[in-house]
Amino acid sequence: MERTLIIVKPDAVQRGLTGEIIRRFEQRGLKIVGMKFMQVSRELAQKHYAEHEGKPFYEGLVAYITSSPVVVLALEAKNCVELARNMIGKTKPVEALPGTIRGDFGVEVGRNLVHGSDSPTSGERELALWFTPQELTGWARVVEPWIHE
Repeated sequence: MERTLIIVKPDAVQRGLTGEIIRRFEQRGLKIVGMKFMQVSRELAQKHYAEHEGKPFYEGLVAYITSSPVVVLALEAKNCVELARNMIGKTKPVEALPGTIRGDFGVEVGRNLVHGSDSPTSGERELALWFTPQELTGWARVVEPWIHE
């Protein structure tokens, strides 16, 4: 099974979309193995966005993700990263298809509601930043045979 990091960003939390976003992932069959509501520190934000350091939008990213609480999820499923990213939709909400999170609720790229890891490797790296091993729970879901072959 593959894991991915999802961040329900400050704009989604402020707009009351947290439950809807989590519901969509669960209904699709992605299993929650970690979840927390938190205020992001500047230090964590800088580590998360390290690949963008030095770019003109870097400080804006850090300021935005630390501006309000977020909900952080660790999800697990076969092809978890690809499934989650397809559900989230394109980065620019105006290009995101209806039925995706960004297509249904997003308006601007700077307020695009959700972060999802872009690869299994990124997912593992990001999960290690946001969760300790003790915060991730492996558990058996009784409906698993009805979701995965």
